[in-house]
Amino acid sequence: MYAKGRGIVLNEPTVIALNVQTHDVLAMGHQAWQMIGRTPGYIQAVRPLRKGAITDFDITQRMIRLLLQRAGLSRFQRPRVLLCVPSAITEVERRAVKEAARQAGAADAQLVAQPMAAAIGAGLPIHEPLGNMVVDIGGGTTETAMISLGGIVALRAIRIGSFDIDASIQGYVRREYGMAIGERTAEEIKLAIGSAYASEDEVKAEVRGRDLMSGLPKTAILSPEEIREAIDEQVRAIVDSVVDCLGMAPPELAQDLIAQGIHLVGGGGLLRGFAYRLAEETALPVHLVDAPLECVVLGAGKCLEAFESLKSLFMGSEGR
Repeated sequence: MYAKGRGIVLNEPTVIALNVQTHDVLAMGHQAWQMIGRTPGYIQAVRPLRKGAITDFDITQRMIRLLLQRAGLSRFQRPRVLLCVPSAITEVERRAVKEAARQAGAADAQLVAQPMAAAIGAGLPIHEPLGNMVVDIGGGTTETAMISLGGIVALRAIRIGSFDIDASIQGYVRREYGMAIGERTAEEIKLAIGSAYASEDEVKAEVRGRDLMSGLPKTAILSPEEIREAIDEQVRAIVDSVVDCLGMAPPELAQDLIAQGIHLVGGGGLLRGFAYRLAEETALPVHLVDAPLECVVLGAGKCLEAFESLKSLFMGSEGR
C-alpha cells in the first residue's frame, strides 16, 4: 500500500482470518498468514482474492477498510484510491473492485492495469514509440504486456501464478510420497529448492507432513529435480504465454526487444532459474527488475504523485 508523499506504508500478504461464527476479523496480513492450516474449526484464514478476482465481496470490502485504517486514515476521511488489477478482468469484476473500495470508505476509486503499473515502477519509457515488454507473475495471474506510447499494444494474460505452483508441489508430495502438506509448507519448499532450470549448487530439502495412510507425522527428502518436475506444467504455461504475446506484437515493436529485452516483475519472477529459462526459450535478454515484489505498487505510487498527467493510463479512461 502506497500513500501519496509517504511512499510504501504497508506491505502485507492478502490474507484475512475470521471467526466464522461471529464473522469478526481476528487478524490480517502476516499475522493471518501464520494461521493458515493451523486454526481451530471456527477460525478461517482466507484469501479474499483468487485468480486476480474477488471471491468474497464482503470480506474484500472489510479488508480494504482495515488497510485504510492501518495506513492512518480515520473512517471520516474519504481518500481517493487507485487500485492495481489484472488487465484481463471482466467489466463485472472491475465494477466489483471499485464498489468494494467505495463501500470501504473511498471517495473515488480508479483502476490501473498491473502490467502498466509495473512498467512505470520499473522506470520503462512507456510514452515513447518503443516496445517495452513486461512479464508480471503474481500469485493468481501471469500477465505479459507489450507497451508503447502509453498503451498496451499486445497482451496475454493467464490465470496461473505462484499459488498454482505451490498447489502443484502439494499435489506432487501427496501423489509420490502419500503425504499431506499445507499451503505454507509448499511455499517454503518452493523458496528453498524450487527452480525452473537446473544449476550446479543444488541441495535437497527435508519436508514434514502427515502420512495419508496412518495419519501420523512423516518426513521425506525432496530433490530440486523432483520440484522442477512437479511445477513444470505451470512454468511451461507461463513461458508459452510470453511466447504467444511476442507473436501478437507488431514486428516494429518486436524488434525493439532485441535491444530492450523482457522485464520480469512479480514474486513468481524470483523463482530460481526462471529468467534464464525464459531467455533461452525466447532468445531475448530477460531482466529481473530491482524490486520485483514492490514494482507494481511503486508504479501505482508514481501515478498518484502525478495523478492528473497520468490519469489517461487508468482503466476506463479514453476508451480503455
